[in-house]
Amino acid sequence: MNTNSRSDAYAAAGVDITAGYRAVELMKTHIASTLTKGVCSDVGGFGGLFELDLTGIARPVLVSGTDGVGTKLKLAFLMDKHDTVGVDCVAMCVNDVICCGAKPLYFLDYIACGKNVPERIADIVKGVCDGCRQAGAALIGGETAEMPGFYPENEYDLAGYATGVVDKEKIIDNKTMRPGDVVIALPSSGVHSNGFSLVRKVFDVENADLSAPVEALGGNSLGETLLTPTKIYVKPVLALLAQVQVKGISHITGGGFYENIPRAIPEGLGAVIRKDRVRVLPVFDLIAKTGGIPERDMFNTFNMGVGMSIVVAAADADRALEILRGAGEDAYLIGEIAEMKEKIVIC
Repeated sequence: MNTNSRSDAYAAAGVDITAGYRAVELMKTHIASTLTKGVCSDVGGFGGLFELDLTGIARPVLVSGTDGVGTKLKLAFLMDKHDTVGVDCVAMCVNDVICCGAKPLYFLDYIACGKNVPERIADIVKGVCDGCRQAGAALIGGETAEMPGFYPENEYDLAGYATGVVDKEKIIDNKTMRPGDVVIALPSSGVHSNGFSLVRKVFDVENADLSAPVEALGGNSLGETLLTPTKIYVKPVLALLAQVQVKGISHITGGGFYENIPRAIPEGLGAVIRKDRVRVLPVFDLIAKTGGIPERDMFNTFNMGVGMSIVVAAADADRALEILRGAGEDAYLIGEIAEMKEKIVIC
C-alpha cells in the first residue's frame, strides 16, 4: 500500500486518497479469484492488459457492452448490503455480449461515491468478482472516484464494461430465422436490475419494512427478494452454442418482452408468446397487485420471470432444452416465430 501519497488539503475538501489505497488492498484477493490466463497486468496500473488467445478463431470480432445497476442501488443503501450489486453490474454487460455469441473475456468497473469507505468499496468489488467468475471473465481494472458534494456520503453509483470475442462466422444474427422456429425461455432469478424506479414507487421502499417476511414471497422479505442478483447466462448459452444453431438471443431487460424480444427478430417475422406458458415469479404478481399495474405494462417493464429468450429451429428444440437443463437452466418453451407485421404478440 502506498504510504507516501497523502494530502491534508485534499482530505479537508472531502477526498481521502489513502482510503482508496486501503480499498484496493482489501479487494485484491477478490480480484485474484477472477484472473484467467490472458491477464497480463496487476491491479493499480493505468490500463488493464489482456492477451487474446485466438486458437480456433479464424476471424476474431471483439464485442463490447456497458451498463450500470440503476436505482436498484437504492435498495442496497437502505439495507446497507453491498456485496451483491456487483453481480448485477457484471450481468447487465455480459448477458448483452453473449447475445451476439461472444465469450466474455474481461470486465472493468467504475464506482463513484460520496465518501470512500474502504470496506464498503471492497464489498461492492467482491460482488463484481463473483459475477466475473460466473461469467468466466477476468476483472482487469476499474476506477473508484470519491466525489464529495456530488453524491451523498453513503451513496454511490456502479457501472461496468465487458469485452468478449466471437468468430465472425459464428456471430448470431437473425438471417436464418423462419416461421415455425421456437422461442425458449431461460428463467430469471427475480426482478434483476431493471424497472426499479417503478418498484420503489409501488412499495414506497424508503418507508417500507424491507426485512419483514412476506407470505406472498414464500416467507422471504421484500428487501432480500428485490436485491436478488441478476442471473448470468453466459456458461449455459456457450454450452448451447457449441452444439445447436441458435438463431436469436434476447436479454430481457428494461422494456420487458415488448422491447427486447423484437430486437432479435428480422422484418416480416414476429414472436408469438404464449402467456399461459410464462412462469411468472411471485414478486411480479405482488408488484402488479400492490401497484395496480396493468398486465401489458408489466410485460413492457419487467422480465416477468424470463431473463433471456433464445430462438432455435423446432427440430432442435428438444436437444436445446436438454443442453440448457444439463447446464443448470430450467429452460422451457414459451412461443414460436410467425410471419406477421407485429414484432411480438403476447396472447
